[in-house]
Amino acid sequence: MIELDGLTKRFGNKVAVDRLSFRVRPGMVTGFLGPNGAGKSTTMRMMLDLDNPTGGSVRIDGRHYRELEEPLKYVGALLDAKSMHGGRSAYNNLLCLAQSNRIPESRVSEVLDTVGLAAVARKKSKGFSLGMNQRLGIAAALLGDPQVLLFDEPVNGLDPEGIHWIRSLMKTLAVEGRTVFVSSHLMSEMALTADHLIVIGQGRLLADTSMADFIHRNSHSYVRLRSPQRERLLDVLHEAGLVVVEAGGGTLEIDGATAEALGELAARHQIVLHELSSQRASLEEAFMRMTAESVEYHAHADHSPAPPPPGPRWGEQWDRRTGGGPAGADGGEV
Repeated sequence: MIELDGLTKRFGNKVAVDRLSFRVRPGMVTGFLGPNGAGKSTTMRMMLDLDNPTGGSVRIDGRHYRELEEPLKYVGALLDAKSMHGGRSAYNNLLCLAQSNRIPESRVSEVLDTVGLAAVARKKSKGFSLGMNQRLGIAAALLGDPQVLLFDEPVNGLDPEGIHWIRSLMKTLAVEGRTVFVSSHLMSEMALTADHLIVIGQGRLLADTSMADFIHRNSHSYVRLRSPQRERLLDVLHEAGLVVVEAGGGTLEIDGATAEALGELAARHQIVLHELSSQRASLEEAFMRMTAESVEYHAHADHSPAPPPPGPRWGEQWDRRTGGGPAGADGGEV
């Protein structure tokens, strides 16, 4: 289990993480969502003691990460797929990690086979594609057979087969009783993978709930109707006291009634329907609705440039100087 208690991180005047408190429980895949700049990567770095909190604490199974004598046996993490030494082979990259944590060398071959890199085990990782680097990073996370796993954008660079594979892997790890915490910008993928969601915006907790409840609370569903007797159908719907939205293509959208009830209503009035479908809200729609006021970077539909800010943020300056720090894998997150 991962436990955050009032976790806070400031970079100068910028509050990147603001008193975050939540628990990541074993036995399920917990998704970590938030707009760019929400503080996701900084939060995950503090979980691994790569950044020191300004306030609060984060513990993994009751201990700080730095207190773990052989951390890879307790926690596996993929934060940066390009963090491996490019001059070493895939095998030797993992062997160094294994030796530093007293993990048997036989485990290196096992995880390389698990992630599909056995055939290129002796090749230098600097020649790997992004997808291959992702697989190597996942192999490193699995190396110590840990009970807690953290993945930041794990499907970056993977082909459809690879995406299906990592999705199945994370679900399998959770079924085994492990704690699986995954951050991703791909809403469609998160909807297929996560059981529970943690959503943050501007460093603050917005939601800590199941996937189904999050979608239900933050978006709406409706029924779509289409009929050659459109005007007659409109009259019947209005007589029944239903609110109807006339959408494009001659379709009608009705909120507050089930597809079954609307089908029976049309049948009683002998109205032919060419479409009767329930439109279920997506995770992306729910996410956009909840985080609308927490988005830090807005694009402009007219393509005109946004007014320049007064000056670069301290966190941005620091990231450019060091080539690392608070920026996330996409270069845009604090």
